[in-house]
Amino acid sequence: MIDWTPLRSALARYRQSETPLPVWWRDDDAIAPTPQLDQLHALSVQLDLPVHLAVIPAHTKDTLAEYMASRQNLRPMVHGWAHQNHAEAGMKKSEFPHNDAACQSRASEGLKTLTHLFGSDLLPVFVPPWNRMDTGLSQHLKSAGYHAVSTFGPRKPQSGILHINTHIDPIFWRGTRGLVPPERLIAQTVERIEARRNGTEDAAEPLGYLTHHLVHDPDIWTFSYAFLNELLDGGATPAHLGKDLA
Repeated sequence: MIDWTPLRSALARYRQSETPLPVWWRDDDAIAPTPQLDQLHALSVQLDLPVHLAVIPAHTKDTLAEYMASRQNLRPMVHGWAHQNHAEAGMKKSEFPHNDAACQSRASEGLKTLTHLFGSDLLPVFVPPWNRMDTGLSQHLKSAGYHAVSTFGPRKPQSGILHINTHIDPIFWRGTRGLVPPERLIAQTVERIEARRNGTEDAAEPLGYLTHHLVHDPDIWTFSYAFLNELLDGGATPAHLGKDLA
């Protein structure tokens, strides 16, 4: 059994501050309709919480746009270009490790490709694979037509382009690749909520939950529903990124 008491207590304290707690859900690596995407969509409907899909432009099938057209709670964003590593040997993986012509071209092509597929449904948000990019790329992203960037971790003071990051990832990537121990995820979430309450992190940034539907096991699916439901029951409200980016 999961002990939700620490999270419920943190949410209760936050409600007393009368400060909104916007929450958003990002899911990465979509390229085509799959049974896992069906499950993600069903969960989104149950929670009445949109899922912002980071779509890989170079590999996306036309069928994904057709699938999402009738499922308005699935909202596409741009997940780099081909999800390929271009970092030097020994460096952490990144598709956009430099602010050079090649990286700029890939970023621009990603937006053009998905705009052609999704039209006005596309949110002009750049999600770099592995949540990493050269910070100098921000100015090019704005010039190319992006309105925001999404990586991982509390955003720093804004400069160049809006950041709308994610903060909680339930997958134990460096271990079992299953579910991170729930008590650790709850503790991480409480830390983020308390930091917003005491002013050490930006309370205006939506609290972001990051998933990868193609690799979820049953425990991750079950936890995701329960966790997001706890947030919403505890006073968090869905963020409307489309309006925020207008």
